[in-house]
Amino acid sequence: MCLATVQKSDESVICRNVSRIDVDGDKITIRDIMGDERVIEGRILMVDLANSLVKLDCQ
Repeated sequence: MCLATVQKSDESVICRNVSRIDVDGDKITIRDIMGDERVIEGRILMVDLANSLVKLDCQ
């Protein structure tokens, strides 16, 4: 299983063990392996699949 870490652009961690990310306009819903969800306003800056890393620009 490949899980991701989601960080802000300043590299502070928003969530670890992320299994799903949904994007609806400027709302990003992040779900971890336990089913906990967080909704963040912003945009995806970068997805690094080799290192399981997603960076967001949060508002």
